[in-house]
Amino acid sequence: MSFAVFADGTANLPGRLLDGIRLLPSSYTMNGTPLVYTGDIEHFDTKAYYDDLRRGAVVKTSLLNTALFIENFEPVLEEGKDVIYIAMSSGISGTYNAAYSAASQLMEEHPGRLVHIVDSHGCGFGNGMLALRAAKLNSEGLPAARASIILDNMVRHCCQYFTVDDLNFLKRTGRVSGATAAIGTTLNIKPILYGDQTGHIVSCGISRGRKRAIRKLADKYAEKRMNIPSPQVFISHGDCLEDAEALKAMILEISPDANITVCPHEPFSGAHVGPGMLGLFFAGIER
Repeated sequence: MSFAVFADGTANLPGRLLDGIRLLPSSYTMNGTPLVYTGDIEHFDTKAYYDDLRRGAVVKTSLLNTALFIENFEPVLEEGKDVIYIAMSSGISGTYNAAYSAASQLMEEHPGRLVHIVDSHGCGFGNGMLALRAAKLNSEGLPAARASIILDNMVRHCCQYFTVDDLNFLKRTGRVSGATAAIGTTLNIKPILYGDQTGHIVSCGISRGRKRAIRKLADKYAEKRMNIPSPQVFISHGDCLEDAEALKAMILEISPDANITVCPHEPFSGAHVGPGMLGLFFAGIER
């Protein structure tokens, strides 16, 4: 293998899919207590985490810093390999810029080596999909320079749509105003959100009620999906497995041969969308 593939906890990948991917830890605090999420969602108590959020726990997340990237990337370069890191969207985090700064410094110190930072313009499986593709390209023997081009081109096809159950979590992070959150909660309005072409989270519709919101997610898949055999589809949820399974059933009605991964949503961005978040991720014709 000609390069090492790095991602972090925001990629949302369960341990069974991590072959060929190195995860960097993500730091956050809960009620002031420092914590580290190492990235394997299957070994994280998501039920307890989202219950804590329901009870009002305050979670603050931190971007990955330049020193962390240098510490992890440099040994790979010294082995004579290149590095590809799949970063969460530059539109919602400073992590991409920190990684880019580390890459620039390291390539100056290691002439001839490539450190490529992919701006996923996404989060959760939005960058997890790209990490999986990077690992596959690596296993096929592609050089890092060629794989980087393929991955950058893939970004615009990574569709990610989600809805939330409690607008107050979006209010806390400035995604909606206090008035909008109050009115939406009173009227049982559920937003349909997506990661746009610049990596920002924006609204693309609303629904009255949870069931209609879930159906709209499935409708987005029907509209945007690629007509390919055995498409890979990813569903993540903020401790609402029943809704995730309902969405899975809707996707299978559209693509009976779809390969669907369902798992809890990682805690790092989960703090910003809250319990009841339901996300759908897939490769589509466009975002």
